[in-house]
Amino acid sequence: MEQSVADERPAKRLKTSELLATDEAAQNGTSPIEHGANSSPEEKTINTREAVERKEQLVGITAFINPQQQALAGIYKKRYTDFLVNEILPNGQVLHLKSTTVTKKIADSAKQQTGQGPNTQEARQNGDSAQISDAQGEEKSNVKQEQSSEISEEDRAKLVEYLGETAVAEILALFAAITTHPKKRARDHPFVKTSFTSDRTVRTEIHQAIRRIFHSRIDSSTNNEGILVLSAANPNFRNNHQSRVGKLSWIERGGEHCHFTLYKEMKDTMESISFLAYLMKKNARDFQIAGTKDRRAATVQRVSVWRVEAERVAALNRNQTMRNATLGDFEYRTSGLQLGDLSGNEFVVTLRDCRFIDGSNDTEAIRSSLQASLANARTDGFLNYYGLQRFGTFAVRSDVIGLQLLKGDFEGACNSILDYPTSALNEDDSTVGRDDRDRARAIKIFKETNSIRDSLAVMPKRLSAETAVIRALGRKGNDFLGALMTLQRNMRQMYVHAYQSLVWNTAATNRWRLWGNRVIEGDLVLVKEHNDKDADGAAADEGVDADGEVVIHAEGEDRAKGEESFDRARALTQTEAESGKYSIFDLVLPLPGFDVIYPQNESGGDYYKEIMGKDGLDPFDMRRGQKDFSLSGSYRKIVARIGADFDVQAHRYTQDDEQFVLTDREALMGKRTDEKRPEVEDGVPAAEEQKTAAVLKFQLGTSQYATMVLRELSSGGLEEYKPGFSGGR
Repeated sequence: MEQSVADERPAKRLKTSELLATDEAAQNGTSPIEHGANSSPEEKTINTREAVERKEQLVGITAFINPQQQALAGIYKKRYTDFLVNEILPNGQVLHLKSTTVTKKIADSAKQQTGQGPNTQEARQNGDSAQISDAQGEEKSNVKQEQSSEISEEDRAKLVEYLGETAVAEILALFAAITTHPKKRARDHPFVKTSFTSDRTVRTEIHQAIRRIFHSRIDSSTNNEGILVLSAANPNFRNNHQSRVGKLSWIERGGEHCHFTLYKEMKDTMESISFLAYLMKKNARDFQIAGTKDRRAATVQRVSVWRVEAERVAALNRNQTMRNATLGDFEYRTSGLQLGDLSGNEFVVTLRDCRFIDGSNDTEAIRSSLQASLANARTDGFLNYYGLQRFGTFAVRSDVIGLQLLKGDFEGACNSILDYPTSALNEDDSTVGRDDRDRARAIKIFKETNSIRDSLAVMPKRLSAETAVIRALGRKGNDFLGALMTLQRNMRQMYVHAYQSLVWNTAATNRWRLWGNRVIEGDLVLVKEHNDKDADGAAADEGVDADGEVVIHAEGEDRAKGEESFDRARALTQTEAESGKYSIFDLVLPLPGFDVIYPQNESGGDYYKEIMGKDGLDPFDMRRGQKDFSLSGSYRKIVARIGADFDVQAHRYTQDDEQFVLTDREALMGKRTDEKRPEVEDGVPAAEEQKTAAVLKFQLGTSQYATMVLRELSSGGLEEYKPGFSGGR
């Protein structure tokens, strides 16, 4: 079905100044419309939809691929078990938690890795005693190296490249002192401090290189000013660590990285990783993941940690140490996970109280409608908007803070981070969550008393941005930029990336409004995906487009950090656009930055200049004095679609806490859904209203939002359950 002009709700682009003036309720994620006690179900549905539409309009989400689909109302995420997310591994397998015990066969996992070379376990199986000897000899060699203060010329050159001659000389002196006095307490050795790159990838390489070169006898960390600090490792921990590893070498185990499955409930991924690091007395950077998962959900993903025994990880399952999390399926590998080491995610979403706009809730009619809508989401796709969660849920959205950072209004950004709705202080308001009330109280205390201690005693621990700003401003007064630089780097970038996302959403709506799913001359495609479609391969091989123009692409730290990665994009010629070789699923739009190109048509640079100009920004001037606020840009597909494997089941129920799908942990424990969901029998008393629930299963690629699929399926009628002020960033 070709659409030349999008059907969408009428909505104008709002300036950021207008967004800031929007009523408080719409900004903080609560409904701006109060439902009267006597409102009819139809009135409540319409009012709720209008509130959601308003929030979506504020962040550029207005169009639908198939607006003629029958509107459906309902609630998702009412219980965290209503939203199940399972990672899809690179081989296409959906990840499930299968075991929480450590088996004797986990060392065999190394032989399953391709391109990693043979290991000791394989050698034993093949009867290759020489290979075993080589592996064991390498371990003995490592021990001898640890007793020496000498390092190879290659390693020294690598350190000099990273840190410079002066710093390396000081580090080598520290290492010599450690090896000369191995029993000396760590605090009795000097510290080495040196300037450090802000490139996260390079920083990780440096930390890993220091750990490897100096055999974990030197600890490395980064302080609040971004300075690299090196110190002697605790000798007692070092000795214990050596004795444990001595029982079985890392080569014999299968590699230095222990991979395991993390099942979690009602926790952010990084919150879980930080807690794991705390329990294991490790640094959080020793853990690696392929991607983050939702908080209000039951999620399953792989995690890797450097040089930690599987038995030690598995022991955390005892006595519910992990608090709403379970660890399992352990194996050793020679390398850790990297961001993007997944094919996507599978979602199993329970929609409660499903009904059409007229109030009817016939089970089969709802199932049939959703099945057809899912089929459309597969064939026609859905607009690949950034969902509402990208923009935060506190009084001032993340994109507004990002705009303030890009405009150099650092005081305004700090004030926005510490903003709160006055209604959050209302002790009589039962809709205000405890964390939200405590957050508001903590900020109020700081603004009135300037007391860091009293404020942070109340502030919820997970709110790291507010904590960092309060601590910095309390110590250094009006150093607003300094306060912002104490935030974790990914947090600082989250704000400016949120503004990019707002611009992208608005541009995507405009592109769809202009031409729908038609491919037009000047549209952009990713070069790496279409080398086979180039007539002579020149664009791929020489870095030029069909018109001979140089293709601009980001590299290294200049590349925008986020879910999207890219190499190069180019504009289609008229011949290519009309060739039938490209579809709407191939087209991308840029997130604004200094290292991207814009479409060479009406949806391109002039339109970006128009919408960003209203906010006082220029898409062709995105460099800033602070590197973290300099945006190189990125590319994102305009339209996405769900995977081929999708399904809908519908159920009748009367009790709101009935559960229709088991979580991975419940399935592992042998529970059954009928233990939690008694069958509804005929002749239910009239007082017990029968409702309809629908369970959807579908798969998405990386960086795609399930909430945007649900929006398309229901024509915007579904509502995420909000337990009061469900704050969080």
